[in-house]
Amino acid sequence: MMLTILSCICISYALLILSLVYGFWKLPTIRLEKVEASTEFSVIIPFRDEAENLPNLLASIALLQYPKSKVSFWFVDDASEDDSIKIIEKFHKENPTQIIHILQNKRVSNSPKKDAITTAISHIQSDWIVTTDADCILPKSWLTLLNQQIVQQQPKMIAAPVTYKEEASFFSTFQLLDFLSLQGTTIGSFGLRIPFMCNGANLAYQKEAFINVQGFSGNDTIASGDDVFLLEKFIQKWPKKVVYLKSKDALVTTFSVNTFQEFVSQRVRWASKTANYNLLTGKLIGVIALLMNLLFCVLPLFLLTSISWKLLASIFVSKIAIDSLLLLQTVNFSQQKVKLFYLILSGIIYPYITIFIFFTSLISSYTWKSRTFRK
Repeated sequence: MMLTILSCICISYALLILSLVYGFWKLPTIRLEKVEASTEFSVIIPFRDEAENLPNLLASIALLQYPKSKVSFWFVDDASEDDSIKIIEKFHKENPTQIIHILQNKRVSNSPKKDAITTAISHIQSDWIVTTDADCILPKSWLTLLNQQIVQQQPKMIAAPVTYKEEASFFSTFQLLDFLSLQGTTIGSFGLRIPFMCNGANLAYQKEAFINVQGFSGNDTIASGDDVFLLEKFIQKWPKKVVYLKSKDALVTTFSVNTFQEFVSQRVRWASKTANYNLLTGKLIGVIALLMNLLFCVLPLFLLTSISWKLLASIFVSKIAIDSLLLLQTVNFSQQKVKLFYLILSGIIYPYITIFIFFTSLISSYTWKSRTFRK
């Protein structure tokens, strides 16, 4: 009986990852083409005490290769106590042709970021909304590629890739690989036409469609999830109008955190929304991945049973190998370099961290941006 359960979990997980690898490969890579810049974008950037990161973001905004008259930037301040606003104002004075607005967030829910996006949208007139974060660096062809996707495919929503900036330390590399595993899963699921994830640091959608699905209504009591819950609404209403922009030239870059405590808080924040997923696909994939990671963590205990240690060793090695297929595919897409030793070590540690984060998210509150959020 025990052997049967082990086999079912392992086979299901292997099929899942191999399917995502196939979906990743199947989804076509988008190349930059000559398309008229006809779309007017409003880029929403919520921020809170981001004085350290804003210079990088603003520098990348200045380099964007898209007509300045067709894009406006809406910075929404969520009670910052540092020089964030001064930095944005200084940039605007030095770049007067950039259309920049600074708004104060209107808090009405348990989610500051959802409130910030809703606050900005209430002022925006353009057809297309783009969201990103204040700690990001934008690629120069970002809006050009989004416009190309809109002109050619007429979507309602466009999800696009995000990565972490490469760092030399193992801790940063672990976070990069963890993050890229999510990106690989996202791209693979879109390739299989069963999308259930996206990232709000690189997400675009029609304003009219946002209003049509009543925005974040129904999940505004959940602090995180400004991206995936909105994705669910769009998929339920327009399943063929939600697309993925698979292009390295559309890759938005952000940064890993500095301490393990920040890492745990960040991952608990992400995990806290999973119980509220509505799409069956996301729930099923989450359960399979959770069971496999849990199995990996307790493999040593099976040495006390009659199950062959060779079988347990093969499960151990096979999981790391199969995970690496999807990871290396995503690493190659993002054109980043990862040491083989770090890849293997991360594969061993990852299940334990994942299970720890999962159970912590069930019983614990978390702190983010100097605020404590409870389940």
